[in-house]
Amino acid sequence: MAVAYVIFGLAGFGTALVAGPMLAHFVPVATIVPLLALLDFAAACVNVARDGKSADTTELRRIVPAMAVGSLSGAAILLLGRPEALLLALGVFAVGYALYSLSGFKSGAKFTSRAALPFGLVGGVFSALFGSGGFIYAIYLAGRIEASERIRVTQSTLIGLSTLTRAVLFLLAGVYANLEILVLAAALVPAMLIGTALGRRITLSLSRAQFLRIVSVIVLCSGVALIWRYLAG
Repeated sequence: MAVAYVIFGLAGFGTALVAGPMLAHFVPVATIVPLLALLDFAAACVNVARDGKSADTTELRRIVPAMAVGSLSGAAILLLGRPEALLLALGVFAVGYALYSLSGFKSGAKFTSRAALPFGLVGGVFSALFGSGGFIYAIYLAGRIEASERIRVTQSTLIGLSTLTRAVLFLLAGVYANLEILVLAAALVPAMLIGTALGRRITLSLSRAQFLRIVSVIVLCSGVALIWRYLAG
């Protein structure tokens, strides 16, 4: 869990990539998503409380409304359809983007502010469906913001808002009436705090190029994990 939150402290997302498979060995799978929702929200709050002034509020105002609409759309798809096939598309996109980014090829183009709409919508949809929309926001922010620290804190703020929505839904559904989840979350808080603090310290020592390379590797691993999840189906 500490390693998972080092990744969160570095990039502002990605805990499920490390923590999910490990937790599955110890707790029921149905417990993992609500547990990580609590811990991710707490970690995001820690990051925002410490470095919130570095967040890009202009980008937040652009992407949060689209993210909210996407989350509602994702919830509707989850209730009415069969979203599993979307896992493959998301995984292929993530792997393709990460390989392009790691290739070293630079087009010189940056995203325009209008890109907030599709990235927010798609990120919201996949956050609601699979809890895996964080890297979509990271791709957008990396294409808009220069300073790696501003990317990290803005990303943490977005993840905080996203996980708050999920946590509220779990609360209304009675999931957190199970005290074992709350006790386990409390027991894992020290690992979360240590991991996020270490990740933040590492980020502050990185150049923008190094930071973006790390984000691309995490996106690549996320894409491979989604494709594997689809194939294992």
